[in-house]
Amino acid sequence: MSDVTPSAFHHGEQTAQERVGVRDKMAPIGQRVFRDFMPDQHRELFTRLPYLVAGTVDDRGQPWASLLFGGPGFITSPDARHLRVNARPTSGDPLTDGLIAGAPVGLLGIELETRRRNRANGRLSTLDDTGFSVAIEQSFGNCPKYIQARRPDPAPPRPTSLSAPQRRQASALDETTAAIVRRADTLFIASAHPASAGPQAANQGVDVSHRGGPPGFVHVADNGQRLILPDYVGNFFFNTLGNLLLNPRAGLVFPDFETGDLLFVATDAHVDWAPVNDERFPGAQRLVQLAVREIIHLEAAMPWSWHAPEPSPYLPSMPRY
Repeated sequence: MSDVTPSAFHHGEQTAQERVGVRDKMAPIGQRVFRDFMPDQHRELFTRLPYLVAGTVDDRGQPWASLLFGGPGFITSPDARHLRVNARPTSGDPLTDGLIAGAPVGLLGIELETRRRNRANGRLSTLDDTGFSVAIEQSFGNCPKYIQARRPDPAPPRPTSLSAPQRRQASALDETTAAIVRRADTLFIASAHPASAGPQAANQGVDVSHRGGPPGFVHVADNGQRLILPDYVGNFFFNTLGNLLLNPRAGLVFPDFETGDLLFVATDAHVDWAPVNDERFPGAQRLVQLAVREIIHLEAAMPWSWHAPEPSPYLPSMPRY
């Protein structure tokens, strides 16, 4: 999340932009793109979505990304600076630990079938048994690159109880969870930047972002103790990478659209800025090395079946071995 200030981008984002030679170019763009309110078209998208991507930080400082589900209209926008989400995370979802009044929260409204996506970051203003409200501090749109278009099919629902899906926890990926990563074409990543320097610094803001690629674009290494995530050319905002330069912790969630599982991975991230000369990662501008700290696997946690994806036209071709 970037502060809405004359500079638009925070120090980490500016550092990332400077590394690739676009800092001066991005300064005026940031002035135009970032708002402290939601335009009407952003509000309209949020209020028609049947799912929402959210990011929070728990009391250990670990960011988590997850998905919330409801019927179209479960998100409302009473005005341009507020969203109301009438849903809570399912049982066992680590997102819950960061849902505290006053805490930062990152939201991503993404309509997979049309590839529309908008971000809305802010503070959790109220919380109750049926959901929560967010006071928006920053709103901006994203391009449709690397999104696999797929449509949820709410009927018939999966044979699962969203109140208590089966929960497995581990310190590294095993055969089952590594297979989820290897077949994934979509993930969401939560990151946070500190308000000040030092290991005990409070989180100033949380951001949650989409990452997409061909199935297998995320590599599992070191017997499930490390992930390698390619970073493709994008809008040069560097919201996620800028956060990681200031705070290396990141939380990933892999939605398994075949089984309905959600796989949460807590990591420590290191961005490798060197040119990528590895044929396993075609099209990658740089690599993000993610040391796995914790795994949470919720089985059949998503309520719907999903139609087969229409791959993004921007995806690189993966090598065959």
